[in-house]
Amino acid sequence: MSRGFVKEEDQEEIPMVPPRADLPVGAVNYVTKNGLNRLLEERNKLQNEKKSLPNDDEKERRITRNLINAKLQLLNERITSAKTVNLEEQPKNEVRFGATVSLFIGDAKSIQQFQIVGVDEANIAENKISFLSPIARILISKQVGETAILNLGKVERLFKITNISYFN
Repeated sequence: MSRGFVKEEDQEEIPMVPPRADLPVGAVNYVTKNGLNRLLEERNKLQNEKKSLPNDDEKERRITRNLINAKLQLLNERITSAKTVNLEEQPKNEVRFGATVSLFIGDAKSIQQFQIVGVDEANIAENKISFLSPIARILISKQVGETAILNLGKVERLFKITNISYFN
């Protein structure tokens, strides 16, 4: 049936699905084991949500199901493209994907810790930064005792590495 013969109130809005974290075209979707597990848990949660949709309002059910399906499609693309990095195989003496890096930032007197993770795992509140972030990029391949410099316009921020560890 042509859209011209459908009542306006019967037309459903296409759900707006927020995009997942940015992964540039051509970039490998690296994840830690924990990161992949979180993606799989998220998928299970969405699938369970989809199965338990209420039956009282058919239109609302269709809209919600379409939204969940759109989220699942984006999520499944990430899961399919995920390349899990075994942290036990990473070189222990230098910063690589999955490393938890302890460092001094600038003249700070206290040590900060960040783990370098995949784009879907990144969460600054948990001190997890994406491997694509500017900080991670300057730290990759550095060793304990080395300093990395991040140029912020006219200001340079120094990061002195004090420890590197790998754990899930």
